[in-house]
This record gives sequence, C-alpha cells and structure tokens, in this order.
Amino acid sequence: MSSSDRGEDQVKKQNQQQQQGERILAPTRRPDGTYRKQVRIRAGYTPQDEVAIYQPKPALMRKEMASHIGPPGYDPQLDSKPKTKAVKRNERKKEKKRLQANESNLEPTVVEDSSIKQEAVVSLTSQINELAVSGDTSIVTPTTNSVEASEPIGSAQDLDKRIRALKKKIRLTEALQEKTAEQDLKPEQLEKLAKLEDWRKELKQLEDKKAEISAA
Repeated sequence: MSSSDRGEDQVKKQNQQQQQGERILAPTRRPDGTYRKQVRIRAGYTPQDEVAIYQPKPALMRKEMASHIGPPGYDPQLDSKPKTKAVKRNERKKEKKRLQANESNLEPTVVEDSSIKQEAVVSLTSQINELAVSGDTSIVTPTTNSVEASEPIGSAQDLDKRIRALKKKIRLTEALQEKTAEQDLKPEQLEKLAKLEDWRKELKQLEDKKAEISAA
C-alpha cells in the first residue's frame, strides 16, 4: 500500500472517530521548543476541573433561598405599587402604638427617680430629728438666738459637742433645701428650714465663745 493510501486511511479513521464523539487536541509547544503529542479525548469524558462538585440537598436549598429577595412569599412587585389609604392608616396606627409603648417604658424611670429623691429627703429629715431628740440635753436646739438663753455650758467638751451638732444640722438642712422645692416640703421640713438662720447665728456665737475660752 502506498503512502498516499495510508494517509487517506488515517484521515478517514480520524473523521470516523470524531463522528463518534471523540475529540483530538492539537499538539502544543513546550517552553523548550519541542511539541507535545496530540491528545485524543474519548466520547463522554469530562475533564477533572469541569466536574461539578457534589453539594448535599440542604446546601442546595440554602443557596436557592439566598438567591430570593426577602422572606418566602415576598413579591417585590407589591412594594412597587402605591400604598392605599387603608395601608397608610394602619402604618400610622402602628407608629402611634410604638411611640406610646416607648413613653410607657420611660414613665417607671421618672417615678423611680422621684421615689429616690423622696427617700433622700425623708432620710435627711430623720437625721435632723434624731439630732433634735438626742439623749444629750446639751445638744437640744434653743428657741432663741442667744447662747445665754440656752442651758449653761459646763465645759469646753460640751461646747464642742454643741458646735458639732449644730454644724451637722445646718449641713443636713441645707442638703434638704437643695434637693426639694419649697412647695414640696412637709410642714415639719419647712420648720427646719425656718430655723436654719437661727442655727447659723448660734453656731457663730458658740464658736466665738470657744475662741474666748481658748484664749483665756
């Protein structure tokens, strides 16, 4: 058989194989200049990098859900339609309810702050009363401005006690005055505030008396 006949047979064979689904990759050139042989790919063969990666059914479902916009049953076209009066009215009602709920959540805080202030005022008043009814008769507050009208001072120690008691009563009464408005005070608390100036005058007189005793 001549070379021409062999060449024709090879061409026919290649064409027949290609018609059966096979593919032939042409020779490719290597970096060094040589050529690789042609590659024949049989019918139905899929390259490794083209093989689909296996994914379990739950993963496919999650992927499908992620591709949807919004929750299940959501129709984007509904949002694009103009809102009716009924829909707008319902939205306003919902917004009003939400604002009312927020206001109701703030009310306990206001009441709590008020109760805390009231407790502080009661505590200050009780401390002032404890000083007034103390068992030490030398600490009882006089009703007049003069030291002479008070009980006689037996010693410098009694004088120091009265000065400390007056300072504490003045400090507590001033704190009560700062924490509460005058119209919110009880009668007994107003009475304490009325005595504040007398206590200050008496304190000054006692401090002057102490200075005289110390200088003597």
